[in-house]
Amino acid sequence: MNLLPSGTCFYLSVVICWLTSRVDGSLWYMGTLGSQVMCDNIPGLVNKQRQLCRQHPNIMQAIGAGIKDWIGECQHQFQNHRWNCNTIERDHNVFGRLLLRSSREAAFVYAISSAGVVHTLTRACSQGELQSCSCDPTKKGSSRDAKGAFDWGGCSDHVEHAMRFSQAFVDAKERKERDARALMNLHNNRAGRKAVKRLMSLECKCHGVSGSCSVRTCWLALADFRRTGDHLRRRYNGAVQVVMNQYGTGFTTAQRHLKRPSKNDLVYFEDSPDYCIRDQESGSVGTGGRVCNRTSRGVDSCEVMCCGRGYDTSHISRNTKCECKFHWCCAVHCRDCKLDVDVHTCKAQT
Repeated sequence: MNLLPSGTCFYLSVVICWLTSRVDGSLWYMGTLGSQVMCDNIPGLVNKQRQLCRQHPNIMQAIGAGIKDWIGECQHQFQNHRWNCNTIERDHNVFGRLLLRSSREAAFVYAISSAGVVHTLTRACSQGELQSCSCDPTKKGSSRDAKGAFDWGGCSDHVEHAMRFSQAFVDAKERKERDARALMNLHNNRAGRKAVKRLMSLECKCHGVSGSCSVRTCWLALADFRRTGDHLRRRYNGAVQVVMNQYGTGFTTAQRHLKRPSKNDLVYFEDSPDYCIRDQESGSVGTGGRVCNRTSRGVDSCEVMCCGRGYDTSHISRNTKCECKFHWCCAVHCRDCKLDVDVHTCKAQT
C-alpha cells in the first residue's frame, strides 16, 4: 500500500528545509543545486517525476516557493480544532505519521496541497515567472455571458496548463501503485485541482461614453486561495467514507444509504482518531498545552479542546495600541498600553 504522499514528496522535502532553517529558504536550496543533482537526491520520486523535475527546474522552484501558502491555509482552516494541521520538524514527510492513516485529515492534506500546486503555477504563469507558459492563449476574440457579449482581453489565468502539469507530476506515483490508497489519493488530488478551477471568476472592464459599458473587456481570474481553502474545508466536513468496490477499480460508500461521492467530494477509508492524546501510531500530537476558549461552546472551547482533562489559567500582560487619535493630515497617534489577560491552556495527559 502506498502510505506516503508520493506526488507531494518533492515539495514536502523542500518544506523540511524551510521548517528547520537548515538552509535560507527553499529557493536557495534549489538554486544551489543543478536540476539533475537536486532531482536525483530527493527521496521517493518515481522516474516520471524525476524526469519532469529535471526538465522544469523553474516550475519546481515555483512550487517550493508556494508551499508555505497551502500549509498556512491548512493551519488557518483548522486553527481552533483538536487537529490543527500541525507540522513536525525533522520528519521526512512534514505531517508525521498522520498521512499513514487513510483518514479525512489525510484527504484534506492531499486536496489542499494539490490545489496549492495548481494555484501557485497558475499565478506564476500569469506573472511571467515561467518560460513555459503565460496568459491563457485560448481566451481571445469574443464571447458571451449572462450580461451579453464581451471581448476577451487582459491576462486570463492559464489554469488548464497548471492543472495538466500538476496532474502529471503529483499523480505520477499514485498511477504507478494503483492500490486502494493510491486511488483515494488520486481522487482527492483531483478534487483539489477542480476546486481551483471552479472558483475562477470572470472580471470585466467597461468601455463606452460616460461609463455606458457599451463594450466590455473581460478575463478569467483566480480566486484568492482563502476561498479555495474555505471550499475544501466544507468538502472535508462532508467527506464520504468509502470502501473499494468488488472489482478493485473504484469506490462505493461504506454506508449504503449515503449517496455515491462525486468527483468534487473528498473521500477516506478510516475513521479519524480523536486527537486528544499523543499517539505515535496515529500521528496525533494531542492537545496538551493548546490554548482554549473558556467561554466558547464550540470546538475551540476548553471542554472540547481539552477532552475533559481540564485546563490551566495563566495571567499575562500584552502590549497593545490604545487611545488612538487621527491628526490632520495624515497620521494616527496611539499610546502603548498594557492589557492583562487570562490565557487558558489544556492540561497534558497524565
